[in-house]
Amino acid sequence: MSEIIKTEEISELLKNRKIHQLREIFSEMNEVDIASILEELPAEQLPIAFRILPKEIAADAFSYFTPETQEELIKAFSDRELAYVIDNLFVDDTVDMIEEMPANVVKRILKHTDPETRKQINEILQYPKDSAGSIMTTEYVRLQEDLTVEQAFKRIKSTGVEKETIYTCYVTNNKKEILGIVTVKDMLFANSDDLIKDIMETNIIYVNTLDDREDVVHILEKYNFIALPVVDKELRLVGIITFDDAMDVIRNENTEDLEVMNAITPTDKPYMRTTVVETYKKRIPWLLILMISATFTGAIISHYEEALGAYVILTAYIPMLMDTGGNAGSQASVTIVRGISLGEIEFKNIFKIQRKEFIVSILCGVTLGLANLAKLLFFDRVGITIALVVCLTLVATVIVAKFVGCTLPIVAKKIGFDPAVMASPFITTIVDAISLLIYFQFASHILHI
Repeated sequence: MSEIIKTEEISELLKNRKIHQLREIFSEMNEVDIASILEELPAEQLPIAFRILPKEIAADAFSYFTPETQEELIKAFSDRELAYVIDNLFVDDTVDMIEEMPANVVKRILKHTDPETRKQINEILQYPKDSAGSIMTTEYVRLQEDLTVEQAFKRIKSTGVEKETIYTCYVTNNKKEILGIVTVKDMLFANSDDLIKDIMETNIIYVNTLDDREDVVHILEKYNFIALPVVDKELRLVGIITFDDAMDVIRNENTEDLEVMNAITPTDKPYMRTTVVETYKKRIPWLLILMISATFTGAIISHYEEALGAYVILTAYIPMLMDTGGNAGSQASVTIVRGISLGEIEFKNIFKIQRKEFIVSILCGVTLGLANLAKLLFFDRVGITIALVVCLTLVATVIVAKFVGCTLPIVAKKIGFDPAVMASPFITTIVDAISLLIYFQFASHILHI
């Protein structure tokens, strides 16, 4: 049964007050699917449907709603309902929700959280937006090293239901300094009277609260971890970052990179939630910058107006040269930006990268030049001198374009800019101007104009 049919069915059951039947349907569904379906319901039916959800899955489903739906439900909740949902949300999910809510809604949410949870929320909110601390959760299983395996399992059973993950447990001392890590698998295959300190892993890989969240993602990916401990400056364990949190970061960073690479100011809002004015504000500054920078190409053409007048045929090949140069530069820049984002490329690799791209550019340039030479001579039937000017320009343009495309993102990263800024639009604008200069220099020397 498709999602649309399910939504219609649930809407019909709500109209007919088939509460018991609805509860049975919801109890057999995944929380993600429930959230997806309920979001399609009419606004007046949404609170009713949510109240029908079995209590054990209501909070989980709530965490998968969009911020707009969450806000709508919060406004419809009684104080008791709001308190129940908040109490059953993981702290990091509560923080994510608060960051998307207006001030009056945030005030009501915080009013219905217990002091300890409110303290944890405020601590996470104080960390920089792109830091590890901003995406961590403070709900994890903490064990003492002198516990036996049997005692550790009892502790997990008594506290684990409130934690985000129980598979990986963290061993600390009384100061909360991290001493080791032990997994449920380790304990299952150990004797019940073995001490945790004898089976825990002491070679700990952790991150600091102020580390960049993209670096955290790379570590999780590199070591294939389910979760990663987060410590403060005194190496005290303050939280963990789970794999699902990393997936959110990857999605957000990829979206941001795509927007920047296409000359759009990044935003946290999905496209369908962004107003026309907000979309306009995101795009117009970059378009203005690129438009002004593009005037340089017009100035170059105007400067060589006499040369174009003497050889009008040269004008016909300007778009091809500029487009090819822009495409070559974009190929290099996108590859490098991707490598930087994955942590594969650093500034120290710049000369090695330039050497590699230089060889690639010569191979690509010569191939394109020979193909274009055949076209010019046998199809366009231009003179050998004109063909030589165009083909030499093409080869030189590809070489320069790939050099610029591979260098600028690395330099941008080194001086603190987002390397994605140096992607397609800017690379294309720069290469356009350079390709014209190269074109007219070859034309001047070969055609004597």
